[in-house]
Amino acid sequence: MPQIPIPDIPITEIPVSALIPAIDILGTFVFAISGTLTAAAKKLDPFGASVIAFVTALGGGTLRDVLLNVRPVWVQEEKLLITVFVSVVVTLLFRRKVEKYRKTMFLFDSMGIALFTILGLEKALRFGVSPLIALVMGVVTAVFGGVVRDILCNDIPLIFRREIYATACLAGGVVYLLMRLAPVPQEVPMAAGVLVIIVIRVLAVKLNWAFPNLNAS
Repeated sequence: MPQIPIPDIPITEIPVSALIPAIDILGTFVFAISGTLTAAAKKLDPFGASVIAFVTALGGGTLRDVLLNVRPVWVQEEKLLITVFVSVVVTLLFRRKVEKYRKTMFLFDSMGIALFTILGLEKALRFGVSPLIALVMGVVTAVFGGVVRDILCNDIPLIFRREIYATACLAGGVVYLLMRLAPVPQEVPMAAGVLVIIVIRVLAVKLNWAFPNLNAS
């Protein structure tokens, strides 16, 4: 089997390998809850809620893997698929209690897009794509599931509105790539990229940061 080329950005295997399973499970669970709540608000049935939860949680990673010409991660590891359906059941059974923690869920959602951005970016780098393409892959991993969710639920996708969302992922990804060039342990740029995304996302919501709408001429 031919060796997959690795870019010049230094890579340390152990820290990321140790974090990926927990991050994937947590991010998948949180995004699936978000998708289930959206489906419930649209009065979909449990099957519809499961579909929306699935695309929300795993849609971005699936597209990234297809573009990288590898099997989607949920096909390789059934625990992610199980996590989605567990989250659907939990959300439907305890919907009122879950909805009381929407503010907490927003924080977890911000953590989810941050973690998925960096992990998606890192995975793309390991398959030999350029840093710029890897950055796009990281953003796709984080936000594409939400785009499909909104389209299926007949909403304008969040990333196409004024709210700062994908831009935060881009900023964190750039910070991560730049810090990877410094002689520091890999945990440092990873933590910095995640922190930048979370801070920008939280501040954007609390301070109403937004891009101006395009007005018709």
